[in-house]
Amino acid sequence: MTSRKLPPLILHPFADNAGPGKLVESSRASLMLQGLLPTGERSAADLEQALLEGRYCEIRMLFYVGKDLLRWIEQCLEFVERSPDLRAPGIKYQSFAAYLINQTPPEVQAKLRKWGVADYKAIFSRALGLITILAAAPERDVLSDEFVRNYYRYADQLFASRQSETIFEDISNFGFGFDLFASGEYSRMLEREWAESES
Repeated sequence: MTSRKLPPLILHPFADNAGPGKLVESSRASLMLQGLLPTGERSAADLEQALLEGRYCEIRMLFYVGKDLLRWIEQCLEFVERSPDLRAPGIKYQSFAAYLINQTPPEVQAKLRKWGVADYKAIFSRALGLITILAAAPERDVLSDEFVRNYYRYADQLFASRQSETIFEDISNFGFGFDLFASGEYSRMLEREWAESES
């Protein structure tokens, strides 16, 4: 089947300089709480606080990724709606969510690995799960410790719940493809194209 180019997926960076450090500390705290690393002088309360801070950073990161993924899915639905030969009642939000996660094009997988993203399926599905219930990035004090500690379980369930809301078309054999860009990379590409068109 002829490859059909979907709109590009553009991911924006998560702008929080303290984020990476908190994520590393959270991972270490989790291992210490499980007894897999020595705790040293740190109390269980200190470790729990570090764990929660890191998990909250993850929630915020996934919220912004979810916004980008949702925007892409909406653009894909508009693309299909404008293409008479592709219009089908069964092509829905869930079709593109499943395609993105389960039939990710090899070149997109390769780019994600190059960026150091190993478990992109979990990241994408959890991001889409969280964006189902979050209209804005949540402040820490509106989230319970229980939710923050185990948010990934809830996000997995939210994603599965939305996917099961309706019967949808499997688009894995439609010959779709798409490009993946970081937002800065995409902006530079557009600038080059504009400069070439004006010369």
